[in-house]
Amino acid sequence: MALCNRFRSGIFNKLQILTSQRSNLQRSFIAPSTSLVSRNYADFPGQKEKKVKIPKALYGGSGNYATALYIAAVKANAVEKVESELLAFAEAVKNSVVFSQFTKDPSVAKDIRVKAIQDICGEAKFSDVTKNFLVIVAENLRLKNIDTIAKRFVELSMAYKGEVKATVTTVFPLPAEEEKALKDTLQEMLGIGAKVHLEQKIDPSILGGIVLEFSEKVFDMSIKTRAQQMERILREPVNIGNI
Repeated sequence: MALCNRFRSGIFNKLQILTSQRSNLQRSFIAPSTSLVSRNYADFPGQKEKKVKIPKALYGGSGNYATALYIAAVKANAVEKVESELLAFAEAVKNSVVFSQFTKDPSVAKDIRVKAIQDICGEAKFSDVTKNFLVIVAENLRLKNIDTIAKRFVELSMAYKGEVKATVTTVFPLPAEEEKALKDTLQEMLGIGAKVHLEQKIDPSILGGIVLEFSEKVFDMSIKTRAQQMERILREPVNIGNI
């Protein structure tokens, strides 16, 4: 919310001016071949190189960007700060029509795109890791994917902090005591050292019961699924010879 307010004051007007400018030169939309992982977004003089272990393999373009940012954040001992800044930036994109259009418009000249991101990061007082990363994302025309990149980075950040995300889907919100009981049960299942981050989702289509997802496992105990299973059983032909 604070970042959104910053957009509305001064920097937001500057962004609108920048987006109105267009380059008349032909531009290539081919992303550079430089490996993202090989580029360090937080190089500090005299800093000893630190080998970073990736806690979870991510695939696809967004996964590669998130992994590269994670490596830089770990080396700078700033994983939680970078996570907070990246989520704030992604939220600001979603909450502003003008800014969202700006991130998705390939016709905006690279220098304008980069200058806007540098100004925004400076106004928001983002760390060098986040700022340098967003500049590279802007250069490579990947700002349109920032929401997905942020979500993938959160996966790595949670693993780094020993957190396990669990999602419970119900027809109605769980009462506080039931949510706590479910969270405690998951904590016991996962053991000491893991911190459960429980997210609730509401989906009336499951009719009742719950669907629990965590650690790439799905426990579907919904009425909808049970009804579908029962329907399949009732449709199976009866073998009279076994009666």
